[in-house]
Amino acid sequence: MTYKSNMLADLEFNNDHFPSIIENDGSIETLTQAQSWISQNQASLKKGLACTGALLFRGFPVSDAVSYDAFFSAFGYNNFTYKESLSNAVRINYTDLVFSANEAPKEVEIYLHNEMAQTPVFPNIISLFCEKAADIGGATILCRSDIVYQKIAAAEPQLTEKLATLGVKYTSRIPAADNPDSAQGRGWQSTLSVENRDQAEQKLLSLGYRWQWHADGSLLAQTKALPAIKPIDNDRQVFFNQIIAAYEGWEGVKADPSVGLCFGDDSPIPKSFLDSICALAAETAYDLMWQDGDVAIVDNHLSMHGRRPYGGDRVRRVLVTLGI
Repeated sequence: MTYKSNMLADLEFNNDHFPSIIENDGSIETLTQAQSWISQNQASLKKGLACTGALLFRGFPVSDAVSYDAFFSAFGYNNFTYKESLSNAVRINYTDLVFSANEAPKEVEIYLHNEMAQTPVFPNIISLFCEKAADIGGATILCRSDIVYQKIAAAEPQLTEKLATLGVKYTSRIPAADNPDSAQGRGWQSTLSVENRDQAEQKLLSLGYRWQWHADGSLLAQTKALPAIKPIDNDRQVFFNQIIAAYEGWEGVKADPSVGLCFGDDSPIPKSFLDSICALAAETAYDLMWQDGDVAIVDNHLSMHGRRPYGGDRVRRVLVTLGI
């Protein structure tokens, strides 16, 4: 359910309004005015974000990577650069802070996930800007992580409690070099910000990973136990992880979950439980159909996101900035 309002005068943030849509009433004509308005209303906007998990700004004067950088900077978040991350998705930088969304081919679906939750290093805020919407499809999927937790806790209480107590480990194969045709195609040197195997092993050891090198130069890496369910403000519990994305999208995991996922004590996660999680999240998901110039601000703990496949002649261009 969405909620439209002319600016903040009559906007009442409510858990049922997801995402909250803030539409320019025409009074903000320049980027400078937009920055000033955001700065003046920071407290209210951040309160709304903490309530609903996602804000969509529509009709504001944002047209390219540079203006988007300035628009997002007005929120006052500390910056989280992609270089700091351990994500192995391929990205392209357009400014120091703005980079492309996952460069996976347009026919590939990117499944629901909390940004970089499969690593020990992740942002608190993810923002997306639509410079060019696709002709066909290409929606960004949004899904409330707290509602997903409530649903799976009701449907599978024992396994949900086990997941909360033990956490989850992820195993992924990181290629020897960047592969732009894969949703997880960043090579291990780029992923770990290292130059050689010795540096890679030192980095992995410091992060609590286990690893194995393969003859083709790729790296099989398993995380330490990471949280899968977390408490946030007012004791809300959130489903915070990359379990759905790994199960649905990582090579071989749907057929054999143990290839990429296990509980934090190394015991297997039942396939039936994973299927249930995916189905319950799908019931809750909202497809954000982009318009050119839209900017979304997403609380990474409170909302998962993903991408539908797309087509048509128009080149879809969605850019990202991260914050902490």
